[in-house]
Amino acid sequence: MVQFHIQPDSDIPASTQLYDQIWFAIASRQYPPGYRLPSTRQLAMHTGLHRNTISKVYRQLEDAGVVEAMPGSGIYVRDQGVGESARPQSALWDEFPQARNVVESGLDELLRQGCSLNQARELFLAEIDWRLRCSARVLVTVPHQDIGAGQLIARELEAALKIPLQLVPLEELEVVLAQARSGTVVTSRYFINEAEAIAAPKSVRVIAVDIYDYKKELSLLKDLPQGTCLGMVSLSTGILRAAEVISYSLRGDGILVMTAQTEDHYKLDAVVRSAQTIVVFDEASLPTVKNTIAAAREDLIRPPRLVVCDNYIGEKSINLLKRELGLD
Repeated sequence: MVQFHIQPDSDIPASTQLYDQIWFAIASRQYPPGYRLPSTRQLAMHTGLHRNTISKVYRQLEDAGVVEAMPGSGIYVRDQGVGESARPQSALWDEFPQARNVVESGLDELLRQGCSLNQARELFLAEIDWRLRCSARVLVTVPHQDIGAGQLIARELEAALKIPLQLVPLEELEVVLAQARSGTVVTSRYFINEAEAIAAPKSVRVIAVDIYDYKKELSLLKDLPQGTCLGMVSLSTGILRAAEVISYSLRGDGILVMTAQTEDHYKLDAVVRSAQTIVVFDEASLPTVKNTIAAAREDLIRPPRLVVCDNYIGEKSINLLKRELGLD
């Protein structure tokens, strides 16, 4: 006989403890389909529970569709085909085919560790509630020296997620989190370790986003004619530094690279007047670049070719955030 352990001093009712343990014995095939459950007398002697309590548990199991009573014979575990039909049906099982395996394996592991079904439900709900609370406040963080990258992340996430976000320099994150009980911190993978070191002790989760891979722009760079003056414009100093290094590593002295941020009007004007091709690394910079070209048009023999990059944040990262924040 499977060994059932009833803890009389537990906050969980004894009937619930027995119900959960029998259901686990059935789910783990310790009681396979067709198996005759112990009689109420046997279980009463084994657990110390009253036979009426055990009868009540058996009726609950029968109502749940996992056992069936055979008059004059006993209580038997229903076969898998019948048991499956008793499960709650949801279109989500079809939408996420692997979900049932994930849920079952996670639940089985908790039960093996001694959790009751009610306790397992409480754990799942507590995690979901915590994530929902975290979703109420979303912070974007990057180092202060590259706050432009944070502006890009915050701008694109606000547009995609339709929720307000707060941009916080990494150097100020600890102070801001000390004033909040929960939240979600979003950052680039480049800064994930620093952000987690600050957020983890405060039980605040950190989600890293993947940025655009720039494959199209790298291909363009390789095909530029020798002697081309290539302009680069972005809100982010980090992007400009990295792009300049990559450009010279791929082309050496074969091209001239000029960079500018949109707020530096002098440098931006110089880029517009000198570059044959300008790569604009973010949509936010595009209007300023176009206005600068328009202002200098009378002095330009030929306007520079504009190449505008796709969104800074990858679509997969945005979809992940939507799921994590409960926005789907």
